[in-house]
Amino acid sequence: MIDHMTFRVADIARTKAFYTATLAPLGYRVTYEGHHGGNVLGLGYDDPLTGQTKTDTWFVDGPSPHQGHPVSTGCHLCWTASTREAVDAFHRAALIAGGRDNGPPGLRAHYHPDYYGAFVIDPDGNNIEAVCHHPQL
Repeated sequence: MIDHMTFRVADIARTKAFYTATLAPLGYRVTYEGHHGGNVLGLGYDDPLTGQTKTDTWFVDGPSPHQGHPVSTGCHLCWTASTREAVDAFHRAALIAGGRDNGPPGLRAHYHPDYYGAFVIDPDGNNIEAVCHHPQL
C-alpha cells in the first residue's frame, strides 16, 4: 500500500494552482507549504476512517539532492474518486486549469466492467487520472 508520493516540478506556483483546482473535486486541498531543499507543497484529504488529514501527494521544486532529473515527467498518477461525477469534475477542472485531455471520462471495460476514469496531461508532462471503481448507482 502506498502512503505518499513526491514529484519534482518545474514551477511550484503553477503546480499549486493546477493541482489545487484539479484535485478539489476529489476532496483534496493544500495541507502543507514549506521549504526543505526547495519549495514543498503537500496536498491531502480528510480521512473518513481516522478523522485526520492525510497528506499523500507532495511536490518539490528545485534539483534533487540525490541526482537524477530536476523534474518528474512522463509519470502516470491516479487518484481514487468516490463517484463517477467526481471523475467528470476532476477532468473538467484539470482542463480549465491548463491540463491537456488524454482521455475523456468514461468506462474502460478492458480494465474491468466498472472502471470509470479520465486522463489529463499535467503542466510537467505527467499523465494524471481519476478513477471510480464502483458501478453507477
